[in-house]
Amino acid sequence: MLNTIGVIGLGVMGSNIALNMANKGEQVAVYNYTRDLTDKLLQKVEGQALTPYYEIEDFVLSLEKPRKIFLMVTAGKAIDSVIASLVPFLETGDIIMDGGNSHYQDTERRHDELMARGIGYLGIGISGGEVGALTGPSIMPGGNREVYEKVAPILTKIAAQFKGNSCCTYMGPKGAGHFVKMVHNGIEYADMQLIAEAYTFLRKNVGLSVEEIAEIFETWNQGELKSYLIEITAEILRKKDDVTGLPLIDMILDKAGQKGTGKWTSMQSIDNGIPTSIITEALFARYISSLKEERVHAEAVLAGPSSTQPNLDKDVWVEYVRQALYMGKICAYAQGFTQYKMTSELYNWNLPLKDIALIFRSGCIIRAEFLNVISDAYHKQPTLANLLIAPYFAEKTKDYQSGLRKIVCEGIQAGNAFPCLSASLTYYDSYRTRSSNANLLQAQRDYFGAHTYERTDLAGVFHTDW
Repeated sequence: MLNTIGVIGLGVMGSNIALNMANKGEQVAVYNYTRDLTDKLLQKVEGQALTPYYEIEDFVLSLEKPRKIFLMVTAGKAIDSVIASLVPFLETGDIIMDGGNSHYQDTERRHDELMARGIGYLGIGISGGEVGALTGPSIMPGGNREVYEKVAPILTKIAAQFKGNSCCTYMGPKGAGHFVKMVHNGIEYADMQLIAEAYTFLRKNVGLSVEEIAEIFETWNQGELKSYLIEITAEILRKKDDVTGLPLIDMILDKAGQKGTGKWTSMQSIDNGIPTSIITEALFARYISSLKEERVHAEAVLAGPSSTQPNLDKDVWVEYVRQALYMGKICAYAQGFTQYKMTSELYNWNLPLKDIALIFRSGCIIRAEFLNVISDAYHKQPTLANLLIAPYFAEKTKDYQSGLRKIVCEGIQAGNAFPCLSASLTYYDSYRTRSSNANLLQAQRDYFGAHTYERTDLAGVFHTDW
């Protein structure tokens, strides 16, 4: 019997995707460049329809036509290398799917190169980590629609399910799927940093213990802040260190890593004039966290505000933090979905914004309760310019913007760095400002560079001999 699909790349994610496919009834061929990971996967297999291959030609020939090959390989040159090794054995109509975190522009190049050979190519965004890969991730496929339809029965089957609906929807042509995943990760960066800043305020400004904050996050996870990231934050804060017995969070070095997708999100937005300040500040926060040794030295050299003991009413300020966090999340998601909208218009992708929100409801890292509201907003207003002006969120921001202001002001006054909370407030105030100070900027540009300007009262373009 021929295999229905093949998986190349058997690291943690690739192995779990292969097991997921086998568990869902697919006959899966697996191959890895080095034998050790293949053998490691075989130790996990208990009767699943999964067959290992140690030569790329044998792997390809084991697949039913049109062949369907799923790559779970490190983004970059490794993808090109694997594709080059596959092409000599493929035929017209065969399909390659890249399930890694490839840059969407690389996906577009590969798509065009392979389509010229008659080989289908899909960029498959996948979110959910190793658990999601095994039990059901959120899947964001992009490429030729007809090619997608040939593999849709498999992808929708292995994806996470939310109330009977698959968290897998066709995103659009060429690199659209990987683009959606890229911005998803940018939103994830912002969401995580906002939560970290809320935690910081509760601990440093309100003076709560780690255990008290864990309880607060558990409570928040029962309401409108309900999300995977809020849930795991409570669990993280409850975890004790096996060696010291202290909260494990206090034993973890404050240096955060990143794998590039957040950076790509910011770079793409900058290149195309799309405001994603909260996502970008989250990225910069990770960068500055890596300067641990410099920060330790700077603390002894640079002055901050006078140190005072927390003297804030617990219940009142916990509620302000909740409001500030929710408000920040609204602004971060507004920026992310604006990037989807503006890029979709730029490339004529027709990204399904309401469906993107729906497939994020299960399986992925940013799954959250209010994604239903986001989807509903785009369902009611498909051309909605910004989530902030959707009726539900406009009402929420009216109620919660005061809490965000209080947290940002109090936190900064105490010397805390709140890059994403403050960026959220700045974005909100900038977006709601009818008349900004950009007229002065344009006047300055005209003064030193004769860049001209428009007027508020007359049509046309003007220049002044200053």
